[in-house]
Amino acid sequence: MELEVYNIKGEKTARTVTLSDSIYNIEPNDHAIYLDAKQYLANQRQGTHSSKEKSTVSGSTRKLKKQKGTGGARAGSIKSPLMRGGARVFGPRPRTYSFKLNQKLKQLARLSALSYKAKNNSIVVLEDLNIEKPRTKTFVELLNNLQLSGKKTLMVLGDSNKALYLSSRNLKQARVIRACDLNTYEILRAHHLIILEGSVAEIEKVFQN
Repeated sequence: MELEVYNIKGEKTARTVTLSDSIYNIEPNDHAIYLDAKQYLANQRQGTHSSKEKSTVSGSTRKLKKQKGTGGARAGSIKSPLMRGGARVFGPRPRTYSFKLNQKLKQLARLSALSYKAKNNSIVVLEDLNIEKPRTKTFVELLNNLQLSGKKTLMVLGDSNKALYLSSRNLKQARVIRACDLNTYEILRAHHLIILEGSVAEIEKVFQN
């Protein structure tokens, strides 16, 4: 498929780029997308939750009252989960939520996400930018010119660009990412994908290896 290239003023240039059908026009696999997004979110979890059980909670070990004759239930420890300030039954323990996925499945998921974006006409190809000083105002003006203000956008760079990254960091709806760091969750999270003209070849290099 062919897309027109836009300049920073939001105007069409005379150039076009051809997006590979093997990347942007495959039959999407929804289950692969689900698994890859699930793994991404699971890897974000710290898993440091913890609570004290009966063996770790602080408290005396003496028997609170005699076993019989009080007219009440038996009570052997102040650390019992039934007591106020006592332990917690089957409380959470530190753990890792990550799980393994095959590389081919992850590749299929990312290609499926890109194909969905192409089918929905949610990909914008932008000419290469050269920002020397990071300015949020410059990035906001760019989004306004592309009529993407207020929408979740993901800009894909061929190589790292610190000034461009810092210019977008204060914007909640905008993300900047390198082609080699593309993942299914970020692609689907964005309403529109902004691909720099020079990064089209880099994306193909990443997904055709």
